[in-house]
Amino acid sequence: MLIGEFPALVGDKNRIALPKRLRDQFKGKIFITRGYEKCLLILDSQRWEGFMSEIDKRPLLSLDVRDTKRFILGGANEIEYDTQGRFVIPETLKIFADIQEKIIFIGVGEWVEVWSENKWRDKLDKLSENVSDIANRLN
Repeated sequence: MLIGEFPALVGDKNRIALPKRLRDQFKGKIFITRGYEKCLLILDSQRWEGFMSEIDKRPLLSLDVRDTKRFILGGANEIEYDTQGRFVIPETLKIFADIQEKIIFIGVGEWVEVWSENKWRDKLDKLSENVSDIANRLN
Protein backbone atom coordinates (compact mmCIF):
# COMPACT_ATOMS: atom_id res chain seq x y z
CA MET A 1 0.00 0.00 0.00
CA LEU A 2 1.30 3.44 -0.93
CA ILE A 3 1.32 5.59 2.21
CA GLY A 4 3.20 8.50 3.72
CA GLU A 5 4.17 12.10 3.08
CA PHE A 6 7.53 12.88 1.47
CA PRO A 7 8.84 16.39 0.85
CA ALA A 8 11.14 16.90 -2.15
CA LEU A 9 12.70 19.59 -4.29
CA VAL A 10 12.36 20.19 -8.01
CA GLY A 11 15.83 20.05 -9.53
CA ASP A 12 17.41 21.22 -12.73
CA LYS A 13 15.30 20.80 -15.86
CA ASN A 14 12.15 20.00 -13.81
CA ARG A 15 13.58 16.78 -12.41
CA ILE A 16 12.19 15.25 -9.23
CA ALA A 17 13.03 12.03 -7.44
CA LEU A 18 10.24 9.60 -6.60
CA PRO A 19 10.94 8.50 -3.01
CA LYS A 20 12.43 5.01 -2.81
CA ARG A 21 9.81 3.79 -0.32
CA LEU A 22 7.10 4.56 -2.86
CA ARG A 23 9.10 3.58 -5.93
CA ASP A 24 9.83 0.12 -4.51
CA GLN A 25 6.10 -0.65 -4.44
CA PHE A 26 5.55 0.10 -8.12
CA LYS A 27 5.63 -2.65 -10.73
CA GLY A 28 6.05 -2.22 -14.48
CA LYS A 29 5.49 1.06 -16.23
CA ILE A 30 4.77 4.22 -14.25
CA PHE A 31 2.32 6.93 -15.34
CA ILE A 32 1.82 10.52 -14.25
CA THR A 33 -1.24 12.62 -15.04
CA ARG A 34 -3.44 15.45 -13.85
CA GLY A 35 -5.19 14.80 -10.58
CA TYR A 36 -7.99 16.45 -8.72
CA GLU A 37 -7.63 19.60 -6.62
CA LYS A 38 -4.63 20.64 -8.76
CA CYS A 39 -2.30 17.80 -7.79
CA LEU A 40 -0.70 15.16 -10.02
CA LEU A 41 -1.31 11.40 -9.84
CA ILE A 42 1.33 8.69 -10.20
CA LEU A 43 0.28 5.07 -10.76
CA ASP A 44 2.02 1.91 -11.92
CA SER A 45 0.67 -0.08 -14.88
CA GLN A 46 -1.50 -2.41 -12.78
CA ARG A 47 -3.10 0.44 -10.84
CA TRP A 48 -3.41 2.49 -14.04
CA GLU A 49 -5.29 -0.34 -15.77
CA GLY A 50 -7.64 -0.68 -12.79
CA PHE A 51 -8.24 3.07 -12.76
CA MET A 52 -8.98 3.13 -16.49
CA SER A 53 -11.20 0.06 -16.15
CA GLU A 54 -13.40 1.91 -13.65
CA ILE A 55 -13.81 4.81 -16.06
CA ASP A 56 -14.43 2.46 -19.00
CA LYS A 57 -17.34 0.81 -17.16
CA ARG A 58 -19.30 4.02 -17.67
CA PRO A 59 -21.15 4.77 -20.94
CA LEU A 60 -19.21 6.74 -23.55
CA LEU A 61 -22.41 8.65 -24.29
CA SER A 62 -22.01 10.41 -20.93
CA LEU A 63 -20.33 13.81 -21.16
CA ASP A 64 -18.87 13.30 -17.68
CA VAL A 65 -17.13 10.11 -18.86
CA ARG A 66 -15.73 11.81 -21.93
CA ASP A 67 -14.58 14.82 -19.92
CA THR A 68 -12.94 12.58 -17.30
CA LYS A 69 -11.06 10.71 -20.04
CA ARG A 70 -9.97 14.00 -21.59
CA PHE A 71 -8.77 15.25 -18.22
CA ILE A 72 -6.95 12.07 -17.15
CA LEU A 73 -5.72 10.58 -20.43
CA GLY A 74 -5.05 13.91 -22.11
CA GLY A 75 -2.54 14.80 -19.41
CA ALA A 76 -0.98 11.34 -19.03
CA ASN A 77 2.69 10.61 -19.59
CA GLU A 78 4.78 7.52 -19.02
CA ILE A 79 7.58 8.14 -16.54
CA GLU A 80 11.08 6.97 -17.26
CA TYR A 81 13.27 7.38 -14.21
CA ASP A 82 16.94 6.76 -13.54
CA THR A 83 18.47 4.52 -10.83
CA GLN A 84 17.90 7.25 -8.23
CA GLY A 85 14.23 7.56 -9.16
CA ARG A 86 14.64 10.93 -10.87
CA PHE A 87 12.37 11.87 -13.73
CA VAL A 88 11.25 15.01 -15.54
CA ILE A 89 7.82 16.46 -14.81
CA PRO A 90 6.30 17.43 -18.16
CA GLU A 91 5.96 21.21 -18.38
CA THR A 92 2.18 21.03 -18.93
CA LEU A 93 1.75 19.08 -15.69
CA LYS A 94 4.11 21.36 -13.80
CA ILE A 95 2.02 24.35 -14.85
CA PHE A 96 -1.27 22.57 -14.10
CA ALA A 97 -0.21 21.73 -10.52
CA ASP A 98 1.53 25.09 -9.99
CA ILE A 99 4.71 23.28 -9.02
CA GLN A 100 7.60 25.55 -8.20
CA GLU A 101 10.59 24.57 -6.10
CA LYS A 102 9.15 22.44 -3.30
CA ILE A 103 6.77 19.50 -3.65
CA ILE A 104 5.17 16.88 -1.45
CA PHE A 105 4.58 13.26 -2.47
CA ILE A 106 1.54 11.79 -0.72
CA GLY A 107 0.91 8.03 -0.77
CA VAL A 108 -2.87 7.56 -0.65
CA GLY A 109 -3.26 3.80 -0.96
CA GLU A 110 -3.61 2.99 -4.64
CA TRP A 111 -1.79 6.00 -6.07
CA VAL A 112 0.69 8.74 -5.23
CA GLU A 113 -0.24 12.40 -5.37
CA VAL A 114 2.29 15.13 -6.12
CA TRP A 115 1.42 18.54 -4.70
CA SER A 116 3.12 21.89 -4.75
CA GLU A 117 4.13 22.45 -1.14
CA ASN A 118 1.94 25.55 -0.79
CA LYS A 119 -1.16 23.87 -2.24
CA TRP A 120 -0.65 20.82 -0.02
CA ARG A 121 -0.30 22.96 3.14
CA ASP A 122 -3.53 24.80 2.22
CA LYS A 123 -5.34 21.51 1.52
CA LEU A 124 -4.06 19.93 4.73
CA ASP A 125 -5.21 22.95 6.76
CA LYS A 126 -8.72 22.63 5.26
CA LEU A 127 -8.76 18.88 5.85
CA SER A 128 -7.65 19.37 9.45
CA GLU A 129 -10.42 21.88 10.10
CA ASN A 130 -13.12 19.64 8.57
CA VAL A 131 -11.94 16.09 9.21
CA SER A 132 -14.85 15.25 11.55
CA ASP A 133 -17.45 16.53 9.08
CA ILE A 134 -15.76 14.67 6.22
CA ALA A 135 -15.75 11.42 8.23
CA ASN A 136 -19.43 11.84 9.09
CA ARG A 137 -20.33 12.28 5.41
CA LEU A 138 -18.77 8.89 4.64
CA ASN A 139 -21.58 7.15 6.55
